Amino acid sequence: MATTEELSRFVQAVSIEAFSEDTREELKKRILDSVGIGINALGAEPVDVVHRTVQRANPGDDCTLWGRGESASPVGAAMHNTALTRYLDFMDSFLAPGETPHPSDNIGAIVAAGEAVDASGEELLEGIGVAYEVQGELAWNAPVRDKGWDHVTHTVISAACGVAKVLDLDAETTRDAIGIAGTAHNALRVTRTGGINEWKGIASANAARNAVYAALLASDGMEGPKNLFEGQKGWKQVISGEFEVDLDPGCTRVHDVMTKRYVAETYAQSAVEGVIELAEREDLTGSDVTLVDLETFAGAKLIIGGGEGDRHTVETKAQADHSLPYMLAAALLDREMGNAQYGPERITRDDVQYLLRHVTVEANEAFTERFEAGEMPARVTVELEDGTTHVVEKDAFQGHPTNPMRWDQIESKFHDTAGTVLDDGRRDDVVATVRELESRTVDDLVTLLT
Repeated sequence: MATTEELSRFVQAVSIEAFSEDTREELKKRILDSVGIGINALGAEPVDVVHRTVQRANPGDDCTLWGRGESASPVGAAMHNTALTRYLDFMDSFLAPGETPHPSDNIGAIVAAGEAVDASGEELLEGIGVAYEVQGELAWNAPVRDKGWDHVTHTVISAACGVAKVLDLDAETTRDAIGIAGTAHNALRVTRTGGINEWKGIASANAARNAVYAALLASDGMEGPKNLFEGQKGWKQVISGEFEVDLDPGCTRVHDVMTKRYVAETYAQSAVEGVIELAEREDLTGSDVTLVDLETFAGAKLIIGGGEGDRHTVETKAQADHSLPYMLAAALLDREMGNAQYGPERITRDDVQYLLRHVTVEANEAFTERFEAGEMPARVTVELEDGTTHVVEKDAFQGHPTNPMRWDQIESKFHDTAGTVLDDGRRDDVVATVRELESRTVDDLVTLLT
C-alpha cells in the first residue's frame, strides 16, 4: 500500500547517478519548454494579478521573478513563476486514463526552492525528477477527477516532494512536509466545470506556493500528519480510494509526458492537428462549412466537449482554451492554434462564433479504449454546403509520448515562445545552460531570466 513514509523514503533514495542519459535529456526538455512558455506569458492580465499580489504579500530578495527584474520570497516566486508556465495552456501533460495533470506545474516551485539554497544543476534535476515520478504515479494509480477533486490536488504533493529533495530535507522532515501539503491543500474540480473562469489557469500556481510553504514549515520544525494517505479520514478514505505506487528512483515517468504542439487543452491536440491538416489539404475556408463533427474519447467529451458544461458559449480565453468547438473552428479558419487565436478580438469575431456553433463532439467507445491503451485518437468529419464530406483520423500528434519531440524541436519551440521577450543571445545562453545543467547551478539559469 502507498504510505506517507513510502513517498518520503523514495525522495531520499533518488540520486542523479541513477538517471539514464535519456532521462536527463527529457528532464532538461521539460525545463527548457517550461521556461519558454513562462516567458511568453508575461503581460497576461491574470499573471499580472498574481505579480501584484506577490509584490504585496510575499516580498523578499531570495528568488527571481522570471522576466521581471524583481525578486520575492521562495513562496512568492513559486506562485508567480508557476502562473507563468501554466497560464497559456501550452504546458506538458501526463495522459493517464483517469487524470491529465501537468507535471511542469512543479518546475517553478522547485527552481525557486533551489535558488533559495544555491542548489546545483544536478540537484535541480533530482528535484524535478522526483516531482514528475510522484505526479505520474498518482495520475495513473490514484486519479481524483471523477471524485470531484482537481488535478492540482496531486500537484501540491508532487511539488512538496520535489521541493523537499532540492532543500535536502531528511526523511522525517520530508514526511512532515508531505503530510502538511497533502492534508491542507486539496482543490475542488469545480475549477474546470460549468462556466470556466481565470482561476483555471492559476490554480496550479496556488498549489506550487502551498507546496513550498509546507516544506519551509517542516524545515523550521513544524510537525505534519505522518499518515496522510493511510490514516483515519486520510487521503485514501476521503479523496482517492485505495491505491499503490511503484516509484522508480531512476525517475522514468518523465518519458510518459506529452509536449503540446498547439496552444490548446491537452485532449484537443490530435483533433486540432487533424483539422489543420484537413483545412490545408482540402483548402477549406470555413465559409462553405455546414458541420464539423469530432469523434473522440470519453475524457475529451467530458472536459472540453460539453460533458461538464456547455462549450459553445465562448467569450474569454479561459472558456476558449477549454472548448473543443472553439478550438476546432479557430484552427480550421486560421490553420493555426497559437496565442493569437485567444485574443479577445479573435474570439468574438463573427466567423469563428458562427462556425463553433456548427461543431459537434461525440464520444466513441472504441476511441476511449484506444486512449486508455496509450493513443489519443480523433476523427474529424467536415461537411460542406454542396454535400461534400472530408475526413481525417489521427492516432496521436507530434509531441505525444509515442511521437515525442526531439531536442531540436523543443529548442525551436523555446525560441518561438521566449523570443517575445529575450533576445537571440540571451535565449542561446538559456539553451546552453539547460543543456549543460549538470555542470551549472540554479543561479546560472535564473540569472538569465531576469
